[in-house]
Amino acid sequence: MLGVLKRIERAIDAIMQPMVFAAMVALIAVITLQILSRVFFTAVGWTEELARFLLIWITFMGATLAFQRGRHIAVTFVVDALPGRLRQVTRILAVAVFLGFMIALVLVGYRYMQMQSFQTSASLGWSMTYVYAIIPVCGALMSWYAFVDLVELVSEGSGTDETASDMSDPPL
Repeated sequence: MLGVLKRIERAIDAIMQPMVFAAMVALIAVITLQILSRVFFTAVGWTEELARFLLIWITFMGATLAFQRGRHIAVTFVVDALPGRLRQVTRILAVAVFLGFMIALVLVGYRYMQMQSFQTSASLGWSMTYVYAIIPVCGALMSWYAFVDLVELVSEGSGTDETASDMSDPPL
């Protein structure tokens, strides 16, 4: 089962990476257009708004990729100092709490997206639903990643015996 979950995770990652890259390229192009139009011509009004929306999307998509790769800042010296089984339980608890937080983000983000559905952006005239849709989408993706991590941690805990994991712990 873990193999299937990991393949789905890699497929999501294969979609997210080019999306973040394309959004970054688009952000650079829009900001360059904005600078050039202000210096040489009349400012193009929609560029500031589109740059803001792209930055919001890049932030959430980048945070999702960073979570999937374990690149968010974490202070682990206390957990790392725990004995094997307690360390495993602590990591499982931390991932479960994070999963709960991400599920809450999906629910709150969806409600917020619905509340803003009547509003349109000033320059582009887009429904703000599209801008805020990234909150529940990336919350759901991070929930998926956390679920896969949780399954992996639980399967590691049931597949190893305590003495093997204690052998790798440094003596206290």
